[in-house]
Amino acid sequence: MLIRPETPQDIPTIRAVNAAAFETPAEADLVDKLRGQVTPFISLVAEVDERVVGHILFTPVDVAGAEPWQAIALGPMAVLPRKQNSGIGTRLVEAGLDACRGAWQDVVFVLGHPGFYPRFGFKRMSVFGITCEFKAPDDVLMVAELTPGAIAGRKGEVRYHQLFKTV
Repeated sequence: MLIRPETPQDIPTIRAVNAAAFETPAEADLVDKLRGQVTPFISLVAEVDERVVGHILFTPVDVAGAEPWQAIALGPMAVLPRKQNSGIGTRLVEAGLDACRGAWQDVVFVLGHPGFYPRFGFKRMSVFGITCEFKAPDDVLMVAELTPGAIAGRKGEVRYHQLFKTV
């Protein structure tokens, strides 16, 4: 398996992977709309036998509070249904977090499965006094410190790019 940054030639396949992995094309539409509109935009693909079978995206978020700050968020992540549960998602998250470190990001947020993301260091946002603009169960609102202590003293509400509100 090869994990690498997306290329322009990957765009149709990334769309197809996201459309296949989710119940509606909303996530595929979101990825297409975000591309070129946000920075940093970290988009990686997983290849097996020279075919794209997975995708992960990281985009910036603002954390509104007494002292506003910025971070990055993971999502969406997609793996072709026939390739799920084969380690591709794990490899995408690991490579994605490494890419975030390489882009000088020290805090990553995710709205994700509480049985999957904690293995990568994600903890409930509420532990840190952080909330999210989206209404979701507490156990799916998570954050990871890529630099130990990066959240110390920081609080606020995570606000995603306005395009996320269209999903």
